[in-house]
Amino acid sequence: MGLGINQISGAVVNSAMCVHTELGPGLLEEAYKQCLAAELTSRGFHVLVEHALPVMYKSARIEVGYRLDLLVDNAVIVELKAVQQIAPIHKAQLLSYLKLSNKNLGLLINFNTLHLKDGIIRMANNLPCVPLRPPAVIK
Repeated sequence: MGLGINQISGAVVNSAMCVHTELGPGLLEEAYKQCLAAELTSRGFHVLVEHALPVMYKSARIEVGYRLDLLVDNAVIVELKAVQQIAPIHKAQLLSYLKLSNKNLGLLINFNTLHLKDGIIRMANNLPCVPLRPPAVIK
């Protein structure tokens, strides 16, 4: 049985923190992308780098050059940045990729931060609501 998307995303975050600790901020996005892909692969994940994402318009498949930075275990989209700060367009891009690919979970990770935890945004698309704890039983 495969891992759930929360476990996969947790492993991505942990792997990204390892990469950030090793390399620090200030490099180009491509360096972080390749290193994160290598880290995830070494942990046993199936990682696609620069995975093509077509636009489906009505019944036509339109190749417009969209590429996912990373697709982990065919479940979690990871978009990487190395910018001063995340802009609204970066969030919109990830949400669009989630919708176009019909995936439920994505991570937007900005490696150009002193503390990587400050550069991670988790985004969901049509995830079912799951209660954090079971409802109380009324007697």
